[in-house]
Amino acid sequence: MTTPQMITADLVDLDLSADSKEAAARSLAERMVALGRVTDLDGFLADVAAREAQMPTGLDGGIGIPHCRSTHVTEPTLAFGRAPHGIDFGAPDGPADLIFLIAAPAGADDAHLTILSALARQLMDEDFKAALREASDAERAAALIRGDAEPAPEAEAAPEPRQPAQADTFKIVAVTSCPTGIAHTYMAAESLENTARDTDGVELVVETQGSAGFTRLDPAVIAAADGVIFAHDVPVREKERFAGKPTVDVGVKAGINRPAELITEVRGRAARGETTAGSGADPSSTAVDNSGDSGDGYGTKLRKWLMSGVSYMVPFVAAGGLLIALGFAIGGYKVADVKVETLLNSFDWTSSTSWAALLFYTGQAAFAFLVPVLAGYIAYGMADRPGLVPGFVGGSIALTVNAGFLGGLAAGLIAGGVVMAIQKVNVPAVLRGIMPVVVIPLVSSIVVGFLMFVVIGKPIASLQSGLTDWLDSLSGANALLLGALLGLMMCFDLGGPLNKVAYAFAVGGLTDPTDASLKIMAAVMAAGMVPPLAMALATSVRGRLFTRSERENGKAAWVLGASFITEGAIPFAAADPLRVIPASMAGGAVTGALSMAFGCTLRAPHGGIFVVPLIGNPWLYLVAIAAGVCVAAALVVVLKGMRGNAPQENGPAAAAAPGKTEVPAAV
Repeated sequence: MTTPQMITADLVDLDLSADSKEAAARSLAERMVALGRVTDLDGFLADVAAREAQMPTGLDGGIGIPHCRSTHVTEPTLAFGRAPHGIDFGAPDGPADLIFLIAAPAGADDAHLTILSALARQLMDEDFKAALREASDAERAAALIRGDAEPAPEAEAAPEPRQPAQADTFKIVAVTSCPTGIAHTYMAAESLENTARDTDGVELVVETQGSAGFTRLDPAVIAAADGVIFAHDVPVREKERFAGKPTVDVGVKAGINRPAELITEVRGRAARGETTAGSGADPSSTAVDNSGDSGDGYGTKLRKWLMSGVSYMVPFVAAGGLLIALGFAIGGYKVADVKVETLLNSFDWTSSTSWAALLFYTGQAAFAFLVPVLAGYIAYGMADRPGLVPGFVGGSIALTVNAGFLGGLAAGLIAGGVVMAIQKVNVPAVLRGIMPVVVIPLVSSIVVGFLMFVVIGKPIASLQSGLTDWLDSLSGANALLLGALLGLMMCFDLGGPLNKVAYAFAVGGLTDPTDASLKIMAAVMAAGMVPPLAMALATSVRGRLFTRSERENGKAAWVLGASFITEGAIPFAAADPLRVIPASMAGGAVTGALSMAFGCTLRAPHGGIFVVPLIGNPWLYLVAIAAGVCVAAALVVVLKGMRGNAPQENGPAAAAAPGKTEVPAAV
């Protein structure tokens, strides 16, 4: 329950006449300023707006809860406004008439979460909301929110959905996953677990579906759970295990940045009795449920589908690319002239050429799966398992007609769309059993085959050929600009969608390698190494500009950056995005441009400094990386030095608890 000091009658406006959420926040914030709770109105409102930009704060039932942590707040404060005409805070069910502005001092994580969780528990009570709507004076409303007055129960009220008793532990199971399954997956899991430990009455267990596979949660744990959180950018595997429970379904970065809100939201959904489709739901709906949240826009769904394909393709890329590169490193480029029949009939155990040819052809075999796997798992992301067969078939056809990587993208989207359309057809009950195993694979494969062979295969092949020729023709300033652009993309969101677009573009070129595509792969990997290495260098040379937690993270960033794990810079960017991200982008652009200028090539799609011996012009490649790292480190040091105040050790920069970052206090 909120303490009496957090809200008084002076912080209540029962006739809030604002016509926008910005005006509502300003009106309520002015009351905080008048009481000395906020020292800088415009600065505080900027923090509120920054938080609002992350995710709308409207809740179902006519509720708006704009909130933030800010250096301009002197003590935790809650202001309440009742808007007779409603104000849009982005809730799915329409405008909000009950507005709660929550202000917490920067670094006061416990206070912030306490206010949010206590208020959320109160807002689950329909009697409480009804009493606020009927309150005739400000003192009565403030007393209700403080808990000094009890709301009168509504007569003849319908029974509310059952919710766990306050004395009980609210049990949550969560699943985290990201396209590569290397960094975001485990950072989101740690963030959720840390926040759950700091939240009274919550027990949370996470299943990480990373690149190394996943260990399924015990069915008994899932059965006992009161709610489910999915924080993922690729489809949740075996999602049907969690059917029938209150569920929050968001992107993986939400799990890193907003774990407390996710926990609060899933508790709210449990209180309202909201669940996902139960075990008795129509099986044909499963694939559609997996294709994205119903509230997601098409762009968001498309990104998830494409990232699903990329995530399953990456292991083939890594294994195949490294094997081919090792083959060339051992036997030289003439190893490609060795015939397969030579390996089969006269393999020489003592010959380095034979071993090099073995590695080369094994890598080629892995690479042959790239486009089919990409197409198959894009379709899987859209339509679940029924999409695999037409997706793989379409991807294989894309290779047959020389449509390449672009053809695989198109084939996957077509296959998934065809299967989703078939699943919407009402079929007799007697045929439902054979739909997934016979009818859907057969019909969808025929449709995909016709479209790829007859309709779009040739145009896409021409486009792929034109793109390859254009890349091969790049030289001089054009090549430098392309390298700089790819470097900017790799460092803009540090492992996010734009980073993955640049990486997928480079990897796609390895399916049919040319000198230009190998240069692009080298530039992309070099630029992706810059942000964590730059943060590691900056924390070493100007440690006083960083918190203790950031300095510790800087030590790990050396290894992460050297291993081409761009996500190693995320804790720094989450705490201070307006300084870290531009600096990283500048360094990435320098490295990408220099790599292209030096003519560095790379056949391995991953590995960082550990594959430097396999790089064309390796010494100049290291020079390009070092130059970008120095530029980014210098910029971030200069920008942080202009801040004028020391970092807060327990503030939002505390990367040990990344989930508690909402509004960077340093900005």
